[in-house]
Amino acid sequence: MEITAEELKARLDSGARVTLVDVREPWEWNLCRLAEARHIPMGEIPARYLELEPEDEVVVYCHVGQRSAMVVEYLRRLGFQKAVNLRGGIEAWARQVDPTLRRY
Repeated sequence: MEITAEELKARLDSGARVTLVDVREPWEWNLCRLAEARHIPMGEIPARYLELEPEDEVVVYCHVGQRSAMVVEYLRRLGFQKAVNLRGGIEAWARQVDPTLRRY
């Protein structure tokens, strides 16, 4: 139920259709984000999960991967069988894929 930053980068580079969901708070989103991501804060997921397609590959991320792991569990219970957590969150992405991304 997880994907590494390097694996996600490879999926995106290959042209795979991936829905990125950033579940961080608005202040975190304003600091840094992945350009392709949709912003749905964790607390809004129960009201907004219908904005996502259950059959899509959904990669959920937060700062370090804890909140997003909980969201992935929730989405999987709702039928999103391809939902996965970005292991290490946007912090891992900044360290392993894009060192120009702002860290906090």
